[in-house]
Amino acid sequence: MIVDDPLEDTIRPVLPQGRLQIQLETPLSDEAFWAFCRQNEGLAIEQNPDGTLLIMPPTGGSSGARNAQLTRHLTQWAENDGTGITFDSSTMFHLPNGAKRMPDAAWVAEDRYHALSTAEQNGIVPLAPDFVIELRSPTDRLDVLKNKLNEYIRAGIRLGWLIDPETETVTVYHDVGTTDTLDRPSVVEADTVVDGFELPMARIWNPLEDA
Repeated sequence: MIVDDPLEDTIRPVLPQGRLQIQLETPLSDEAFWAFCRQNEGLAIEQNPDGTLLIMPPTGGSSGARNAQLTRHLTQWAENDGTGITFDSSTMFHLPNGAKRMPDAAWVAEDRYHALSTAEQNGIVPLAPDFVIELRSPTDRLDVLKNKLNEYIRAGIRLGWLIDPETETVTVYHDVGTTDTLDRPSVVEADTVVDGFELPMARIWNPLEDA
């Protein structure tokens, strides 16, 4: 199927640093958004409910190493637990509020994911994950990430972690609307949703830390 691209005449963004916002009159459909992402491979692109496109530069080395640790530990736990599926930072979720987001790591209960059609599983995933992790990179504003975690909870995500390597803190967002901030933890452990998942923090705070 050929999808008309409403941005076909738009100059593709070039971002030496920082991020770019493009305000659209109406949000792109999943098909048009998917096409726009394919035209700009190498950039992380999200969409706000009002249609604003958020375009981020590629991940830097330290953030990439930290992301790899997140995904590795969550995947290992999920494989042992057997009740859900882990997704990496390139997976796009279409939240119930219309936003399209790519958490740095996410987990979805197996029965919820298997209830989707094959086309839905292969494209932008039309649900809110059960658990997400967002990792602050050097170009991320903390207030923007806090707003994103609050949006996740309102959209139905049951547990979220916001990790800030700059301050070495982890803020835990609960589905009841409360938060807990952990100061320089050596390990972060979940006791709900992904009960028993433990994330060692040494190589998150310092990616060059010995294993």
